[in-house]
Amino acid sequence: MNTHHGWTATPITLGILRGALDLERTGRGVLPHRLPAHAREQIPDGQLAMAESQPSGVRLAFRSRATAVELDVVATKRVYPGAPPRPDGVYELLVDGHLAGRASAPGGDTLTVDLASGTAHSRPGPVETLRFTGLPDDEKHIEIWLPHDETTELVALRTDAPVRAPQPSDRPVWLHHGSSISHGSNAATPTGTWPALAAALGGAELINLGFGGSALLDPFTARAIRDTAADLISVKIGINLVNADLMRLRAFGPAVHGFLDTIREGHPTTPLLVVSPILCPIHENTPGPCAPDLSAMSEGRLRFIATGDPAETAAGKLTLTVIRDELARLVGQRAATDPHLHHLDGLALYGATDHAELPLPDDLHPDPATHRRIAERFAGLAFGDSGPFAAENR
Repeated sequence: MNTHHGWTATPITLGILRGALDLERTGRGVLPHRLPAHAREQIPDGQLAMAESQPSGVRLAFRSRATAVELDVVATKRVYPGAPPRPDGVYELLVDGHLAGRASAPGGDTLTVDLASGTAHSRPGPVETLRFTGLPDDEKHIEIWLPHDETTELVALRTDAPVRAPQPSDRPVWLHHGSSISHGSNAATPTGTWPALAAALGGAELINLGFGGSALLDPFTARAIRDTAADLISVKIGINLVNADLMRLRAFGPAVHGFLDTIREGHPTTPLLVVSPILCPIHENTPGPCAPDLSAMSEGRLRFIATGDPAETAAGKLTLTVIRDELARLVGQRAATDPHLHHLDGLALYGATDHAELPLPDDLHPDPATHRRIAERFAGLAFGDSGPFAAENR
């Protein structure tokens, strides 16, 4: 449809979105979701509801000769009283896989979250228009990666030339599930999260089901993975179970088995990689729950601390060390009858030597340089010639 300004307006549908499992119509536009509607109906808390609506790995994808693109959005800005202000989310436009522009929406809805009390309230804000200009005028593949950690309603897409659906990709679809580290916490850009970087290095199309604070072995997440078409699957398990103090060792093993059983119902022979936690010193031998360090917040810094008692591991409380050992045991047991199931020790992605060089800034999440290191390690270990995601193993 041509607008009176000479632009072509293109409806935003799942046909030009990659990385989203659902698209909700709102009063202003559409909202990409990374969990389907039937899963969202079972979400028990606001944390996961917020995390799955943040479009990590979600991107608009289309072909066009357009030299200019406009995208109207409503971004949700999060405010944590006492913590440093969060930077605006970043939108990245890629042309034939190469970065051609970045933009941010300075305004939008505001969600204020009080970490001390656990309360939140929201305030509506304006629609913002992002503009990308100076693109080459030949036929090209265009992607607009949405902010990985900022809920974004898409209101309108306009271009100065018609838009065509993207060509089918011949790259394998890699679905990854994990915690805020996989979601992209502390990464600077949406293509700078470790799964996005690893997908680029491995030549894969990413579906990122990394959910901040919410990789908790939820059955509805396992069913979403089961029902989503994918050529490669990885699940990174551990850190959220510890910092939420969600369960004890007795429940952990059966919960992992059930999660993997559900995935296997839809993907019986798909390469499936189980990844244990990267190093996180506050939780290596100290159980959760995890909490914000209020003394650091009083100084304008965001840091996290473990509040559990190491002695309680004898009664079954989980630590990262306990989880790594148990995951290695469980995967080894299952792999005896499932040759397509694999295990990766998270310490091979980020361990003690890495922490000495690149410490976690808030004691929980990696910085942009560490996201890149984890991505490079994962790409080599998973997509490399002898890795479980190598072409000959698909």
